[in-house]
Formats: sequence, structure tokens, C-alpha cells
Amino acid sequence: MRNITVEELKSKMDAGEKINLIDVREPYEYAEFNLGGKLVPLGQIMGMQLDELEDLKNEEVFIHCKAGSRSMQACLFLEQVGFTNVVNVAGGTLAWQQKFGQ
Repeated sequence: MRNITVEELKSKMDAGEKINLIDVREPYEYAEFNLGGKLVPLGQIMGMQLDELEDLKNEEVFIHCKAGSRSMQACLFLEQVGFTNVVNVAGGTLAWQQKFGQ
């Protein structure tokens, strides 16, 4: 698992790069503020409900949460089940909002 800063992620997004961004927070958190990623709560990942992520197994996948803890858990778990290129967004949405606002 690699880590990426919110600045690095924003730079990729601003450059128009194709990004597989997964948000592992809960639906109510996603509704309050999100970065435009696909919502797949951590509980769903840990429960092995990975059908919607299966096609990303060999692609670069950026995973974020609110502060970085849940996304790190998700990254470690996904690596264990065969995902080859998961990247943790350090600091999550808190760091994003601190740097870039809403």
C-alpha cells in the first residue's frame, strides 16, 4: 500500500487523469461532503461485498475516508484479497477540507 497526499490527489484530478476513487465512509458522511468518488462503505468491503470493485483488482485504486484510518484498513484488506495497486489518501476529507475548503 502506498500513501498519497490530498495535494497529490487534487493535482491528478485537476490534470484530468482517470482516477478510481473509492470513499469508504458511511452514506451520511458522503452526503455531507464528498470528493466525487464511488461510495463503498468499509463494512461492505470487510464483509467481502466486492462485486462492484472486482474489475479494479489490477488498476490503481485511491481509497479515502474522513481522516485516513478506515481507508488504511480498506487498503490492507483489499491487498489481502488480491488487489495489486491500492493507494491510501492520507488525511482523508478532513485534510482535503483543511487545504481546499468545501
